[in-house]
Amino acid sequence: MAEPSRRVHWPLIAAVVALVVTVATALTLDRDDDTPAQDTIPGQATAAPLTVSTRTYAWDDPQCEAKYLVDRPPAEVAPPVMGQDVPGWVKAHQAIAADEQRVALTVQGTGDEAVVIESMHVGVAGSGPPPAWNAYLGSSGCGGGVETRSFDTNLDAPHPVLAPKAGQRGFPYKVSRTDPEVLYLTAHADTHDVHWYVDLQWNSAGRQGTIRINDHGKPFHTSGSRGRPVYEFLVGGTHWYRDAVD
Repeated sequence: MAEPSRRVHWPLIAAVVALVVTVATALTLDRDDDTPAQDTIPGQATAAPLTVSTRTYAWDDPQCEAKYLVDRPPAEVAPPVMGQDVPGWVKAHQAIAADEQRVALTVQGTGDEAVVIESMHVGVAGSGPPPAWNAYLGSSGCGGGVETRSFDTNLDAPHPVLAPKAGQRGFPYKVSRTDPEVLYLTAHADTHDVHWYVDLQWNSAGRQGTIRINDHGKPFHTSGSRGRPVYEFLVGGTHWYRDAVD
């Protein structure tokens, strides 16, 4: 007796293959990606042979008083903090660095060859009038010493530029895996509320490119605070006091 012929159900096989592909694609897209602290400029396929670590609130005076704009009354604002606790305080209060913001960039090569930092340029992602929020003072994030790689920029200018502080040399700088550089940028704002970033241009062994430096995936944010109520938390105090001179 002849065995019955076996039919290949091609439509069924095609449907199964399509299902497998769909599931595999969904699993791939569902993976969490780490948010970079720096971005390669779109259109540049060359991977930068250096890394940039960003410290958003860094100061060079042990007695410094940072200022922040916060859209809350004093009773709803926690006492000021110092050092590594500052970013958490800023995030919890959705605060904005007021009048000036100091950023420390640690730039280091990833390979054996030296990398030349040709220049850095400030870019403005958005600008407007300062918000009508209260300003709060605090000795926050202060460090010691005056560094030799420091630059200033005026965010109120139509096209902000980075300028070396008096007596210090500007670009280029050379970095490697064993010889990093720490660059300090102080951004000033008086009449504007500014979202900004920095583009760093590099070259190494015949290659060149640009990386964008920001606040861990978002632009830096600095605003003027002229005319805003100013509050201070005195040492040993229990609450915020209205400053006599705003």
